[in-house]
Amino acid sequence: MSSTTPSDAALGEQTQAEWAAERAAIEAAEKQRAFEMEAAAREVREKLVAEVNALPALPGVYRYFDAKGEVLYVGKAKDLKRRVSSYFQKNHGGTRIGMMVARIARLETTVVRTEAEALLLENNLIKTLNPRFNILFRDDKSYPYLKLSGHAYPRMSYYRGSVDKRHQYFGPFPSAWAVKESIQLMQKVFRLRTCEDSVFNNRSRPCLLHQIKRCSGPCVPAGQTGDYARNVTSAERFLRGETDEVMAALQQQMMAYAEARHYELAAEVRNQIQALSKVLQQQVIEESSATGHDRDVDILAVRVQGGRACVNLAMVRGGRHLGDRAFFPKHVDDATALRFDDEDALSPERQVLEAFMAQHYLASPVPGLIVVSEAVDAGLADALAVQAGSRVTVQAQPRGQRRIWLEMCVKGAELALARLLAEEGSQQARTRALVEALDLSPPEIDKFRVECFDISHTAGEATMASCVVFEGHQMQSSQYRRYTIEGITGGDDYAAMRQVLTRRYSKMAEAAQLGTGRLPDLVLVDGGRGQVSMAREVFEELGLDLGLIAGVEKGEGRKVGLEELVFADGREKVYLGRDSAALMLIAQIRDEAHRFAITGMRAKRAATRTGGSRLEDVPGVGPKKRAQLLQRFGGVRGVAGASVDELAGVKGISRELAEEIYRALH
Repeated sequence: MSSTTPSDAALGEQTQAEWAAERAAIEAAEKQRAFEMEAAAREVREKLVAEVNALPALPGVYRYFDAKGEVLYVGKAKDLKRRVSSYFQKNHGGTRIGMMVARIARLETTVVRTEAEALLLENNLIKTLNPRFNILFRDDKSYPYLKLSGHAYPRMSYYRGSVDKRHQYFGPFPSAWAVKESIQLMQKVFRLRTCEDSVFNNRSRPCLLHQIKRCSGPCVPAGQTGDYARNVTSAERFLRGETDEVMAALQQQMMAYAEARHYELAAEVRNQIQALSKVLQQQVIEESSATGHDRDVDILAVRVQGGRACVNLAMVRGGRHLGDRAFFPKHVDDATALRFDDEDALSPERQVLEAFMAQHYLASPVPGLIVVSEAVDAGLADALAVQAGSRVTVQAQPRGQRRIWLEMCVKGAELALARLLAEEGSQQARTRALVEALDLSPPEIDKFRVECFDISHTAGEATMASCVVFEGHQMQSSQYRRYTIEGITGGDDYAAMRQVLTRRYSKMAEAAQLGTGRLPDLVLVDGGRGQVSMAREVFEELGLDLGLIAGVEKGEGRKVGLEELVFADGREKVYLGRDSAALMLIAQIRDEAHRFAITGMRAKRAATRTGGSRLEDVPGVGPKKRAQLLQRFGGVRGVAGASVDELAGVKGISRELAEEIYRALH
């Protein structure tokens, strides 16, 4: 009897034919997709070229965007049409220029009147948009100043923030240390007060600073003489660099006291002169260098090595060298590779220095003289002059004292860059050690990303969760997030962890499934099995990989160095060892998450308890005035809701103080 069942050979042939047909269909679909993508890219390029051909031959700024709308590059040009067309008329191959041009989906241009305007607009946009292929300097910290208050007996203090025309500000200084050193000098030489107005107004006798001759005691009638005003004037002139005039005035005052036979007063002025002379000698400044242009000078030195760059800024104010401050830009390799055509001859050092000067002085005062280690474009000085509203000189080959300053600044740049490279090498080694210890397989070690969570509260009050991010071998503070935890039982850390992980990863999980988002390579939670179990539940609900989760469990006796890692996917605990580079990195990330959570929790707790900034922190508000305010308005919330006129209606509260209170609580 014949069988209708096909033979094994026939089945094999049929299966192979189906596979071949399926493979052919897939290849055809891929070819069609590639053809469509190529056609779309060709259409985009043709549209871009048409836009470029229509550009005017005028100065301006151009921006390139990718298909997602992210900014790739911001540039300026004397001739927009010539500059922008140079990107599209050449085949740049697999260079960085070629990589960027291939990603351009849209361009925008802005025409300006002058090259100086183009430079200012370009760097405003760079700081705002953070383009991928531009040299970018980030400096979120404002510079500190020395402040002399607008008071009958001015107070000398450290200050950082927006300025008030009622007071005098000297600086900026490169660091808080430089300001505090200057304050100590002013105390020794001119004996100006540093106490808060609330303390000053309520003293019945001079404080210890008066006893050790660091303050002339203007808080009591005996110290409220014309000498204090003269000392304030001398301090102002000294801070402006008029050292010769100050010395001459002090010598004249000393001789006047001596002729009047006030020998003790003459001896005090003599001591002032000696202290001031000693300071001037320590500054190593020549007689001629403390006058004219050299009173306020910025010295800039740049060094580039190993794909990183450092710009060191040294400040001279009032003829005194105040110290230096190092800046490290991003995107150096990518950005320097994009300069071509007539700009080919520019060295990376010059490109970095020009980028720093243009970006830094957008938000910082521009001195009349800037000494630089590399010659820069003459148009840059014109742009800075426009920014400053006064003449600015940029000098590349200084002599005399300026050369000494520049050599010091160059040495500082070299040391700072060497220190950075050493630290980065150590951090990269820690990253590799962690990846190897946990047997992870990130696509790129340089993009290895860790997110760490911690919960903080005080006896259940003001619960706050933190998420800190480690990526690219360093902490990324701009990506940190805090989460206010609500709707849970006070002190329930497990519920708090569940809430923050759900809020953090629910949308991220959806984006990852659509291929538009990226999950971290490792999720750390500060806690043992309990916290890890909660993280496991959240990840199971969201359909995420449990292998991403690790908990940092305290070791025996909660001793540092004995921590163990607990995993959500069932792996055994891992003890990395006290001297492990991987453990050092985990401890660094964990401690940062803890710090960030605690600072947020304390701020929230203070706001909850007082309704905002505390009255105690407002200069000039002592216990009596604070009690009067609280009694009048029924608490801090009432004070915060009062207008300036209402605050000024309280006994003992001047209009000026009322404005200070209103600013502090809003």
